[in-house]
Order: sequence, then C-alpha cells, then structure tokens
Amino acid sequence: MPHVIRSRVRAPHASPLTSPVTSSVMSSAASRPARSLADAEAVAVLHRAAQVLMDDLAGLTHRLLAALREKEPAYRAAIEADPAGIWQEANRSLRLSVGSLIRPRESREAACRMSWRIGECRAEQGLPLDALLHAFRLGGAMVWQGLVDETTRRRPEDIRLLVHVAADVWSFVDEHCGLVADAYRATERRLAWRRENQQRLTVAALLDGTARIADIPDAATMLELPEEGRYVVVAASGAGVAGAAGPVVGLPPGTRALRHLSADSEQVVVLLADRSPETVNEQPCEGSRGADEELAALAAELTAPLGVRVGIGSAVTGLAALGEARRLAETALRACPRDGGVVLLDEHLPAALVVSSSRLGAALAERVLGPLDRLDPADRDLLVDTLRTWLEADGSAQRAGTRLYCHRNTVLNRLRRFEQLTGRSLARPSDVVEISLALAARRLLDI
Repeated sequence: MPHVIRSRVRAPHASPLTSPVTSSVMSSAASRPARSLADAEAVAVLHRAAQVLMDDLAGLTHRLLAALREKEPAYRAAIEADPAGIWQEANRSLRLSVGSLIRPRESREAACRMSWRIGECRAEQGLPLDALLHAFRLGGAMVWQGLVDETTRRRPEDIRLLVHVAADVWSFVDEHCGLVADAYRATERRLAWRRENQQRLTVAALLDGTARIADIPDAATMLELPEEGRYVVVAASGAGVAGAAGPVVGLPPGTRALRHLSADSEQVVVLLADRSPETVNEQPCEGSRGADEELAALAAELTAPLGVRVGIGSAVTGLAALGEARRLAETALRACPRDGGVVLLDEHLPAALVVSSSRLGAALAERVLGPLDRLDPADRDLLVDTLRTWLEADGSAQRAGTRLYCHRNTVLNRLRRFEQLTGRSLARPSDVVEISLALAARRLLDI
C-alpha cells in the first residue's frame, strides 16, 4: 500500500514490491510526484490518532459490521452466512489499513494483498461489486471520522493539522477501491472462463454419450435445461464451419439451444416444446404428429451459409439421450447433398439407411447400377438422370419429359433401355425400391 503521508520531513522509501498482485498499483503510486501540505507535526498528529484506533480495533470492527448490516443489504447476507469469517476479514483489513497510516513501509504490501484477496473472495461468492466498493468506502469514512473524533477529543487545536493529510488519506482509500475492483473483475473473468469451459466439457460429454447417469441432474442444473425435456441435435459441416468465429446455423428467434463447435463441425442441442413423459405416454399419436410438425418448422426456419450441409436428427427425450440424438443428426448430415442444404432425418429415412452402412450401400449400387458402367459416361449419366427424374415425378413419363425437355416417349424408351441393361423391371415394386436406394447410394456415397 502506498504512503498515505508524504511529509516535508521525508521518511525513507519502502523497497519496491515484487508481488504480481500489487506491482502495478505500487508502480503507479511511485511515479506520482511527491506533494503534500503536511509537515512533521501533522504526521505526528495523524500517528497519535491512528494509534488510538489501533488500540480499539475490535470496537472499530464491530462498528463497521453494524454499519454494513444497516446500510448494505448485500453485505448483510454475507455477514449472516459467515459472521466469524467476515469479522476476522474486516478486522485484519482495518489493522493493515490503519497500520499503513502509522508504518507504511511495514504494512503497505500486506494491505494490498489483503484488499486483493477480499476482491477475489467476494467475486467468488457473487457479492455485487457495488456493495463491495461501498463497504470499502464506508470503512474509509469510519477510519477518517475516528481520526477526527480522537484528535478533537484530545487536542482540538490539532484539527487544522489533520486537515493537511485528508487528501492523502482519501487517496489511500481510492487506491484500495481500485485494487479491490481490479481483483474482483479478474476473478469474474476467471470464473466466467471456468464456467464456459465446464459447460463446454459437459455438453461434449452429453453429445459423446460418455456422461455418467449420476451426473445428469447436475448437468441439467448447470446448463439450465430440463433433465427430461425433448431435444433434437442439429449438425452442420462444410467450408463455412471450419474455423468459424461464431455460430454458423441460425435458429428461429426464441429457440433455447446450446452450441458445441469441434474442429470441422458445429452441433446444436435444441430444446423442443416441453412435454412431460406422462403426456407422451397418454397421447403417442398426437405427440408424434406434434414432434414432426415442430421439427419440420425448425428445418424450414433455420439458416446456414451457402455450401454448408445441415442435418437435423430425430427428437429424443432427456439429456441422457443426447448421444443418440447426435448420432442421428450425423446420419442426417451424411444424407445431405455435397453442395449444401438441410436434411431432416425423419423425411429422408431411405437415404439415411443407405449412408448408415456405406459398404452395403456401395454393394447395392454396384449390383443394381453396375451394368450401366460399361456405357459411355455421357450415355450412362443420361439414363441415370432420366430414371431419377421419373422417380421424382412419381412415375409419370409426361411430367418427367417436361422436366427433361423431351417427349414422354423418349422417357419411356430410355427407361426400357435401362430395364434391358440391368435386368430390373420398373413395374415390379421390389425392384423399384432397390433402384431408388441404389441411386441414393451413388449420389450420397460418391461412387
């Protein structure tokens, strides 16, 4: 703590502090030019009054805590929670502060450390910074009033000398208010980083499916989410995701969500409309329709940059099921077109089946479409494109021809040629299913 009094009769300077907590405060104090109206006589008056306060430090501590109880509600709660601890803290802080008025060389560093520690402790306890600064200023005012009262009682004529050091005393109080505020904010930043890191690790464990069941209630409390709520995971990947500084997927306003960013993907845990398990069990059909509508609305309203692929999994119940929800979202992501887009798993289940087992999907594509690979690539692509368009047109050669800018008979001729080359019949439902899955496998698996 810096010298409170700088007399014309100069006292030896204290040695520089090396503490990382107080060095910046002390350096700024040492750099200020020495100036004071106080002389040796004024210093003596201050020392005599301060020594009387030191002799009645317990009484001063009780008076300060009584004032805090009355004037600072936030501190009142802290005192009631730990009366003995707060009393000891206040007593030691006053001892070091008043001691700095008498022996600044011996007490200043310890006083700075004490103020810093108080700032840290109160930040950890969540006491508002305004209340903490009010307490420090209240303590400073009480010490100053004690100095004035004691000087007036013993030697009223010395008050004129005590006034000379008033600016230095209040500079001392302001300096420690700055110190405690710095400690408080540094601790807030550290606690915020710790909370964010713990939240990130918790979300990662839930998405990985590695969170312990016993830890789920604590995770729900930390994340401020219902333990048995309904959730869906949205997964995004693509060039716009890797290295992104902020969120990639834009959600509808009012959506409660948690984001988790990995090296090349973003996963978003979305809380769906709250419904209790009892309601779900009583009305499964209505609940299913509601879930489908809500997921469809989410898929329609979310936004993502061009080229980003977004997969929305199926809804699950409970934080413990987020690992499964993530796997479903990744399956939907694999069913996305390579050039970007949004895929809702529940609306693309056949494609999801294909990408869930890439080896089986590749084998099916080879079995059904392999004979086309003997054709010229342009000829093969024409047949495949015609077949895909015909399927998307619900088997209508007329609508397919319109989309392909050709006559319906041309479409039918190409389809007959496909049947001849592959040995498949477009009139046989089982063959149509295999053909549809094979086309999805070739499109999604890049084979």
